[in-house]
Amino acid sequence: MAEKKVKTLIGLDGMERTPDQEEALNAVARALFTSDAGKTFLNYLRSITIETVAGPEVSDHQLRHIEGQRYVVGLIQRRSNKGQSQKIVEDSNNG
Repeated sequence: MAEKKVKTLIGLDGMERTPDQEEALNAVARALFTSDAGKTFLNYLRSITIETVAGPEVSDHQLRHIEGQRYVVGLIQRRSNKGQSQKIVEDSNNG
């Protein structure tokens, strides 16, 4: 008898997970970063990463570090957005 293969997908971060695991991560990000405190903290993270401009004196190593930080903050924002859209679909399906 053949084993049932678990369906996986490549998530926003490039990692392979089940759809349920992806949805759970997105829901957690939505819960954390759509609260007033979460929005304030995410705005702070954006201000020190995505919205910061590096000057011409920045070294290759510094630039790589900055881009890594920007990637992580962008990932948090994308997961939060995805969690919000999942909730909208879930609410409309339950209503």
